[in-house]
Amino acid sequence: MIKHVTADAAVDGQEVRPPSGRPSFAERSSRLRVSAKRRGVVRSVLFHAVSMMVAVVLLYPALWMVFSSLKPNHEIIGNPSLFSENASLDNFGNALKGIAGNTFWAFFTNSLIVACLSVVGVTMSCSLAAYAFSRIKFPGRNVFFVCMIGTLLLPFHVVIIPQYIVFNTVGLVGGKTYASFIPLLIGKFLAADAFFVFLMVQFMRGLPNDLDEAARIDGAGHPRIFFSIMLPLMKPALVTSSIFAFIWAWNDFFAPLIYLNSPQRYTLMVALRLYVDPTSGSDYGTQMAMAVLALVPVLLFFLAFQRQIVGGIATSGLKG
Repeated sequence: MIKHVTADAAVDGQEVRPPSGRPSFAERSSRLRVSAKRRGVVRSVLFHAVSMMVAVVLLYPALWMVFSSLKPNHEIIGNPSLFSENASLDNFGNALKGIAGNTFWAFFTNSLIVACLSVVGVTMSCSLAAYAFSRIKFPGRNVFFVCMIGTLLLPFHVVIIPQYIVFNTVGLVGGKTYASFIPLLIGKFLAADAFFVFLMVQFMRGLPNDLDEAARIDGAGHPRIFFSIMLPLMKPALVTSSIFAFIWAWNDFFAPLIYLNSPQRYTLMVALRLYVDPTSGSDYGTQMAMAVLALVPVLLFFLAFQRQIVGGIATSGLKG
Protein backbone atom coordinates (compact mmCIF):
# COMPACT_ATOMS: atom_id res chain seq x y z
CA MET A 1 0.00 0.00 0.00
CA ILE A 2 1.14 3.55 -0.74
CA LYS A 3 1.36 5.72 2.33
CA HIS A 4 0.55 9.40 1.76
CA VAL A 5 2.70 11.88 3.64
CA THR A 6 0.80 14.96 4.85
CA ALA A 7 2.25 18.44 5.25
CA ASP A 8 2.45 18.12 9.01
CA ALA A 9 3.54 14.44 9.20
CA ALA A 10 6.65 13.60 11.20
CA VAL A 11 9.02 10.62 10.95
CA ASP A 12 11.23 9.82 13.94
CA GLY A 13 10.46 13.20 15.43
CA GLN A 14 11.56 15.10 12.30
CA GLU A 15 9.17 17.37 10.40
CA VAL A 16 8.67 16.20 6.85
CA ARG A 17 8.41 18.74 4.04
CA PRO A 18 5.40 18.39 1.75
CA PRO A 19 6.24 16.73 -1.56
CA SER A 20 5.41 19.92 -3.45
CA GLY A 21 8.08 21.90 -1.58
CA ARG A 22 5.57 24.35 -0.10
CA PRO A 23 6.27 25.72 3.45
CA SER A 24 4.78 23.88 6.36
CA PHE A 25 1.71 25.05 8.30
CA ALA A 26 3.85 26.31 11.19
CA GLU A 27 6.02 28.38 8.86
CA ARG A 28 2.99 29.91 7.15
CA SER A 29 1.44 30.79 10.53
CA SER A 30 4.67 32.41 11.67
CA ARG A 31 4.93 34.48 8.49
CA LEU A 32 1.32 35.62 8.83
CA ARG A 33 1.91 36.70 12.44
CA VAL A 34 5.03 38.65 11.47
CA SER A 35 3.21 40.30 8.56
CA ALA A 36 0.24 41.25 10.77
CA LYS A 37 2.59 42.67 13.39
CA ARG A 38 4.38 44.78 10.77
CA ARG A 39 1.07 46.11 9.44
CA GLY A 40 0.01 46.99 12.99
CA VAL A 41 3.25 48.88 13.59
CA VAL A 42 2.87 50.80 10.33
CA ARG A 43 -0.73 51.73 11.14
CA SER A 44 0.27 52.84 14.63
CA VAL A 45 3.10 55.01 13.30
CA LEU A 46 0.84 56.61 10.69
CA PHE A 47 -1.90 57.24 13.25
CA HIS A 48 0.45 58.93 15.70
CA ALA A 49 2.11 60.96 12.94
CA VAL A 50 -1.24 62.26 11.67
CA SER A 51 -2.38 62.95 15.25
CA MET A 52 0.77 64.97 15.95
CA MET A 53 0.32 67.01 12.77
CA VAL A 54 -3.32 67.75 13.65
CA ALA A 55 -2.28 68.68 17.20
CA VAL A 56 0.34 71.09 15.88
CA VAL A 57 -2.21 72.76 13.61
CA LEU A 58 -4.76 73.08 16.42
CA LEU A 59 -2.25 74.30 19.01
CA TYR A 60 -0.44 76.74 16.73
CA PRO A 61 -2.74 79.72 17.55
CA ALA A 62 -2.19 79.16 21.27
CA LEU A 63 1.57 78.85 20.75
CA TRP A 64 1.55 82.00 18.65
CA MET A 65 -0.30 83.85 21.42
CA VAL A 66 2.19 82.71 24.08
CA PHE A 67 5.26 83.62 22.04
CA SER A 68 3.70 86.90 20.91
CA SER A 69 3.24 87.90 24.53
CA LEU A 70 7.04 87.88 24.83
CA LYS A 71 7.69 90.00 21.72
CA PRO A 72 7.96 93.76 21.48
CA ASN A 73 4.82 95.41 20.17
CA HIS A 74 6.22 96.23 16.72
CA GLU A 75 7.32 92.61 16.05
CA ILE A 76 3.96 90.95 16.66
CA ILE A 77 2.52 92.04 13.32
CA GLY A 78 5.74 92.47 11.34
CA ASN A 79 7.57 89.29 12.39
CA PRO A 80 5.80 86.06 11.34
CA SER A 81 8.28 83.88 13.26
CA LEU A 82 7.32 82.46 16.62
CA PHE A 83 10.63 83.38 18.22
CA SER A 84 12.11 86.80 18.75
CA GLU A 85 15.62 87.89 19.69
CA ASN A 86 14.15 90.70 21.82
CA ALA A 87 11.84 88.51 23.90
CA SER A 88 11.11 89.77 27.42
CA LEU A 89 8.49 89.76 30.17
CA ASP A 90 7.76 93.48 29.92
CA ASN A 91 4.33 92.84 28.42
CA PHE A 92 3.27 90.84 31.46
CA GLY A 93 4.33 93.68 33.73
CA ASN A 94 2.23 96.12 31.70
CA ALA A 95 -0.71 93.69 31.74
CA LEU A 96 -0.62 93.44 35.53
CA LYS A 97 -0.69 97.23 35.77
CA GLY A 98 -4.01 97.21 33.93
CA ILE A 99 -5.73 99.87 31.87
CA ALA A 100 -8.41 102.55 32.22
CA GLY A 101 -7.50 103.08 35.86
CA ASN A 102 -8.04 99.42 36.83
CA THR A 103 -5.44 96.75 37.48
CA PHE A 104 -5.40 93.25 36.04
CA TRP A 105 -6.58 91.88 39.39
CA ALA A 106 -9.70 94.07 39.30
CA PHE A 107 -10.71 92.58 35.94
CA PHE A 108 -9.70 89.13 37.18
CA THR A 109 -11.92 89.48 40.25
CA ASN A 110 -14.90 90.52 38.15
CA SER A 111 -14.47 87.52 35.84
CA LEU A 112 -14.02 85.18 38.80
CA ILE A 113 -17.20 86.45 40.49
CA VAL A 114 -19.26 86.00 37.32
CA ALA A 115 -17.82 82.54 36.57
CA CYS A 116 -18.15 81.17 40.10
CA LEU A 117 -21.68 82.47 40.57
CA SER A 118 -22.58 81.01 37.18
CA VAL A 119 -21.40 77.60 38.38
CA VAL A 120 -23.43 77.92 41.59
CA GLY A 121 -26.53 79.03 39.73
CA VAL A 122 -26.31 76.33 37.08
CA THR A 123 -25.73 73.46 39.49
CA MET A 124 -28.51 74.57 41.86
CA SER A 125 -31.28 75.57 39.48
CA CYS A 126 -30.67 73.12 36.64
CA SER A 127 -30.42 70.14 38.99
CA LEU A 128 -33.76 71.06 40.57
CA ALA A 129 -35.39 71.52 37.17
CA ALA A 130 -33.93 68.23 35.97
CA TYR A 131 -35.28 66.42 39.02
CA ALA A 132 -38.75 67.82 38.34
CA PHE A 133 -38.70 66.76 34.69
CA SER A 134 -37.31 63.28 35.34
CA ARG A 135 -38.89 62.23 38.67
CA ILE A 136 -42.09 64.22 39.22
CA LYS A 137 -45.20 63.59 37.14
CA PHE A 138 -47.24 66.76 36.64
CA PRO A 139 -49.67 67.93 33.93
CA GLY A 140 -47.91 69.23 30.84
CA ARG A 141 -44.50 67.90 31.81
CA ASN A 142 -43.64 66.67 28.34
CA VAL A 143 -44.91 69.88 26.72
CA PHE A 144 -42.78 72.05 29.00
CA PHE A 145 -39.76 69.81 28.42
CA VAL A 146 -40.14 70.06 24.63
CA CYS A 147 -40.48 73.85 24.86
CA MET A 148 -37.35 73.99 26.98
CA ILE A 149 -35.39 71.89 24.48
CA GLY A 150 -36.69 74.13 21.72
CA THR A 151 -34.91 77.11 23.27
CA LEU A 152 -31.63 75.45 22.27
CA LEU A 153 -32.52 76.27 18.67
CA LEU A 154 -33.15 79.93 19.50
CA PRO A 155 -30.08 82.12 18.75
CA PHE A 156 -28.88 84.35 21.56
CA HIS A 157 -28.96 87.39 19.27
CA VAL A 158 -32.74 87.04 18.86
CA VAL A 159 -33.47 87.56 22.55
CA ILE A 160 -30.69 90.00 23.41
CA ILE A 161 -32.70 93.10 22.45
CA PRO A 162 -35.86 92.20 24.48
CA GLN A 163 -33.68 91.19 27.42
CA TYR A 164 -31.71 94.43 27.25
CA ILE A 165 -34.94 96.47 27.17
CA VAL A 166 -36.28 94.65 30.25
CA PHE A 167 -33.07 94.95 32.27
CA ASN A 168 -32.58 98.57 31.25
CA THR A 169 -36.17 99.40 32.23
CA VAL A 170 -35.66 98.07 35.76
CA GLY A 171 -32.30 99.84 36.05
CA LEU A 172 -29.95 96.84 36.01
CA VAL A 173 -27.82 97.86 33.02
CA GLY A 174 -24.57 99.63 33.74
CA GLY A 175 -23.56 101.06 37.10
CA LYS A 176 -20.41 100.76 39.16
CA THR A 177 -21.69 98.28 41.74
CA TYR A 178 -21.74 94.50 41.63
CA ALA A 179 -25.48 94.72 40.92
CA SER A 180 -24.50 95.27 37.28
CA PHE A 181 -23.71 91.52 37.15
CA ILE A 182 -27.38 90.60 37.69
CA PRO A 183 -28.27 90.51 33.95
CA LEU A 184 -25.40 88.08 33.43
CA LEU A 185 -26.37 85.80 36.32
CA ILE A 186 -30.13 85.86 36.73
CA GLY A 187 -30.65 83.30 33.96
CA LYS A 188 -28.21 80.93 35.65
CA PHE A 189 -30.26 80.90 38.86
CA LEU A 190 -33.55 80.44 36.97
CA ALA A 191 -32.51 77.31 35.01
CA ALA A 192 -32.53 79.21 31.73
CA ASP A 193 -29.65 77.12 30.31
CA ALA A 194 -31.57 74.31 28.60
CA PHE A 195 -28.37 72.45 27.72
CA PHE A 196 -27.50 71.76 31.36
CA VAL A 197 -31.08 70.86 32.23
CA PHE A 198 -31.19 68.38 29.36
CA LEU A 199 -27.82 66.93 30.39
CA MET A 200 -28.97 66.33 33.96
CA VAL A 201 -32.36 64.99 32.91
CA GLN A 202 -30.74 62.36 30.73
CA PHE A 203 -28.39 61.44 33.55
CA MET A 204 -31.22 61.10 36.10
CA ARG A 205 -33.24 58.95 33.74
CA GLY A 206 -30.40 56.44 33.83
CA LEU A 207 -30.74 56.02 37.60
CA PRO A 208 -33.09 53.25 38.83
CA ASN A 209 -36.53 54.27 40.05
CA ASP A 210 -36.21 51.69 42.82
CA LEU A 211 -34.17 54.20 44.80
CA ASP A 212 -37.06 56.67 44.84
CA GLU A 213 -39.60 54.02 45.74
CA ALA A 214 -37.49 52.68 48.60
CA ALA A 215 -37.05 56.20 49.96
CA ARG A 216 -40.80 56.90 49.76
CA ILE A 217 -41.52 53.68 51.67
CA ASP A 218 -39.24 55.00 54.41
CA GLY A 219 -41.23 58.22 54.47
CA ALA A 220 -38.90 60.50 52.49
CA GLY A 221 -40.37 63.30 50.42
CA HIS A 222 -39.03 64.95 47.29
CA PRO A 223 -36.59 67.30 49.13
CA ARG A 224 -35.05 64.40 51.07
CA ILE A 225 -34.85 62.21 47.95
CA PHE A 226 -33.23 65.01 45.96
CA PHE A 227 -30.62 66.07 48.51
CA SER A 228 -29.83 62.67 50.06
CA ILE A 229 -30.05 60.34 47.06
CA MET A 230 -29.98 62.18 43.75
CA LEU A 231 -27.32 64.80 44.38
CA PRO A 232 -24.62 62.32 45.54
CA LEU A 233 -25.30 60.13 42.50
CA MET A 234 -25.29 63.12 40.14
CA LYS A 235 -21.69 64.08 40.89
CA PRO A 236 -20.34 63.32 37.36
CA ALA A 237 -23.13 65.35 35.72
CA LEU A 238 -22.70 68.21 38.20
CA VAL A 239 -18.94 68.35 37.68
CA THR A 240 -19.35 68.28 33.90
CA SER A 241 -21.91 71.08 34.04
CA SER A 242 -19.67 73.08 36.38
CA ILE A 243 -16.71 72.83 34.01
CA PHE A 244 -18.69 73.98 30.99
CA ALA A 245 -20.51 76.71 32.95
CA PHE A 246 -17.23 78.09 34.30
CA ILE A 247 -15.47 78.06 30.92
CA TRP A 248 -18.42 79.59 29.06
CA ALA A 249 -18.93 82.33 31.64
CA TRP A 250 -15.21 83.08 31.84
CA ASN A 251 -14.81 83.32 28.05
CA ASP A 252 -18.07 85.19 27.42
CA PHE A 253 -17.51 88.50 25.66
CA PHE A 254 -20.75 89.57 24.03
CA ALA A 255 -23.06 89.62 27.07
CA PRO A 256 -20.64 91.53 29.35
CA LEU A 257 -19.99 93.97 26.50
CA ILE A 258 -23.73 94.69 26.28
CA TYR A 259 -24.61 94.92 29.96
CA LEU A 260 -21.42 96.29 31.59
CA ASN A 261 -20.79 99.97 30.93
CA SER A 262 -18.33 100.83 33.69
CA PRO A 263 -14.62 99.86 33.33
CA GLN A 264 -14.61 99.08 37.06
CA ARG A 265 -16.88 96.08 36.40
CA TYR A 266 -15.35 94.91 33.13
CA THR A 267 -14.44 91.24 32.90
CA LEU A 268 -11.10 90.15 31.45
CA MET A 269 -12.58 89.44 28.04
CA VAL A 270 -14.03 92.94 27.76
CA ALA A 271 -10.85 94.50 29.16
CA LEU A 272 -8.83 92.90 26.37
CA ARG A 273 -10.70 95.07 23.89
CA LEU A 274 -9.39 98.23 25.55
CA TYR A 275 -5.86 97.55 24.25
CA VAL A 276 -7.00 97.89 20.63
CA ASP A 277 -7.73 101.47 19.59
CA PRO A 278 -8.31 102.11 15.86
CA THR A 279 -7.85 105.86 16.31
CA SER A 280 -4.40 105.57 17.90
CA GLY A 281 -1.76 102.97 18.66
CA SER A 282 -2.75 99.49 19.83
CA ASP A 283 -0.78 97.63 22.47
CA TYR A 284 -0.91 94.12 21.04
CA GLY A 285 1.92 92.83 23.23
CA THR A 286 0.13 93.67 26.46
CA GLN A 287 -3.10 92.32 25.02
CA MET A 288 -1.43 88.99 24.25
CA ALA A 289 0.09 88.87 27.74
CA MET A 290 -3.28 89.48 29.38
CA ALA A 291 -4.84 86.82 27.14
CA VAL A 292 -2.24 84.31 28.37
CA LEU A 293 -2.94 85.24 31.98
CA ALA A 294 -6.68 84.92 31.36
CA LEU A 295 -6.17 81.41 29.97
CA VAL A 296 -4.42 80.08 33.09
CA PRO A 297 -7.51 79.81 35.40
CA VAL A 298 -9.46 77.94 32.72
CA LEU A 299 -6.67 75.39 32.30
CA LEU A 300 -6.27 74.94 36.05
CA PHE A 301 -10.03 74.52 36.53
CA PHE A 302 -10.23 71.93 33.77
CA LEU A 303 -7.17 69.98 34.95
CA ALA A 304 -8.51 69.89 38.50
CA PHE A 305 -11.87 68.37 37.56
CA GLN A 306 -11.46 66.68 34.17
CA ARG A 307 -11.08 63.22 35.72
CA GLN A 308 -14.48 63.56 37.32
CA ILE A 309 -16.21 63.79 33.93
CA VAL A 310 -15.74 60.14 33.07
CA GLY A 311 -16.17 58.88 36.62
CA GLY A 312 -18.60 56.04 37.15
CA ILE A 313 -19.74 57.21 40.57
CA ALA A 314 -23.42 57.04 39.61
CA THR A 315 -23.28 53.30 39.03
CA SER A 316 -20.51 52.26 41.41
CA GLY A 317 -22.90 52.09 44.40
CA LEU A 318 -25.67 50.22 42.61
CA LYS A 319 -24.04 46.81 42.23
CA GLY A 320 -25.47 44.36 44.71
